[in-house]
Amino acid sequence: MLRMSQADAVAKAIIERLDGKVVLGLPLGLGKANHIANALYARAATDRSISLRIFTALTLTPPEPGSLLEKRFMGPILERTLGGYPELAYAQAQRRGGLPPNIEVDEFFLQAGMWLNDPEVQQNYISANYTHASRYILERGCNVVAQLVAKGEGAERYSLSCNTDLTLELLKAKAEGRTDLILVGQVNAELPYMPGPGELAPEAFAMMLESPEVEFPLPGPPKQPVSLTHYAMGFHVASLIPDGGTLEIGIGSMGHAVAHALILRHRQPARFAAILKALTPPDDRLERHTGPFEEGLYAATEMFVDAFLELYRAGVLKREVDGAVMDAAFFLAPRDFYAALRDMPLEERAKFRMTDVGFVNELHGADFDKRVADRKGARFVNNAMIATLLGAVASDALEDGRVVSGVGGQYNFVDRKSGV
Repeated sequence: MLRMSQADAVAKAIIERLDGKVVLGLPLGLGKANHIANALYARAATDRSISLRIFTALTLTPPEPGSLLEKRFMGPILERTLGGYPELAYAQAQRRGGLPPNIEVDEFFLQAGMWLNDPEVQQNYISANYTHASRYILERGCNVVAQLVAKGEGAERYSLSCNTDLTLELLKAKAEGRTDLILVGQVNAELPYMPGPGELAPEAFAMMLESPEVEFPLPGPPKQPVSLTHYAMGFHVASLIPDGGTLEIGIGSMGHAVAHALILRHRQPARFAAILKALTPPDDRLERHTGPFEEGLYAATEMFVDAFLELYRAGVLKREVDGAVMDAAFFLAPRDFYAALRDMPLEERAKFRMTDVGFVNELHGADFDKRVADRKGARFVNNAMIATLLGAVASDALEDGRVVSGVGGQYNFVDRKSGV
């Protein structure tokens, strides 16, 4: 493994090693090695003999306030949530009106609503199910992955931390001889070191960028306020989750409403039951659960959101599967979430197991029966934009075909072989 302290030196080494034809994989959301990506972009933007194609998802791009009033209102919020975060150069170029002809960017999941009026981004969107995205990456000839990593203390190890999702699957493909891509890391001291499947030895990396000059604060999206409607929905959802079951919740106010209701049910079951009765129609025939959690819940979730930490602290998330109360594929949350994980003892942190997205989302494989047994009483709670009277649910695009966000993992909700 080559150790370097300058991002441009890493970019130069990558380009030389790949003969100027770089197909760069950047993890979804938080896990991008921003300085390496920006250095590669800078070299390609000034040297048209270099071919740079980027395959990624959920590029975190701060909004640009327009008027002075917007700047005064949004400025403190942006500073609190994204202050110090180095914006990705390719996203800046896209917002300015386009990329150089030798640079392409394909995303399989967009920052919600950010690119509705950008034809280039819309045309380059890849409609890929999250669970199958690694296949698309390999088909497009990805030859380098640049990822933000956490460095362990004591014995030198690195953790993929926030994004084990696709990187573990790509490394498996490399071990099986299906690709010869290289993995390049960028150390960030604020990133929590997550033990488990995402721990890697130094030899797993071709290069490692580590220097105080490339440290930066992690982005932390703000919590959305929870409306009374969402609180009411949260009580309904919480009453459908059996003790000993399995839970997935996504980002946003709906997930926090569900977590709040579950905690109230666990701590004050009589009060929970009374509120639920007031919200439930007289002819309700659904099987409801209002008692505290004796066995507790286990989580199998694409996204590890901060609401799960609250459920864990409250004693709701406590059913262990092979030593873990959760299996997750990536995380992105407010900044106090990262601090909470960093401050947690390593053996306790191991209960929140970061693994590949295929393991989380699917039941297929030699251990099918075990996955089904482990994920008993499964309830998956996610937001959508619209639901039709015929039962169809839309959460990714508008009627005119423009993509709001992306397919994500919704395929697995309807795949009968993956249903629990």
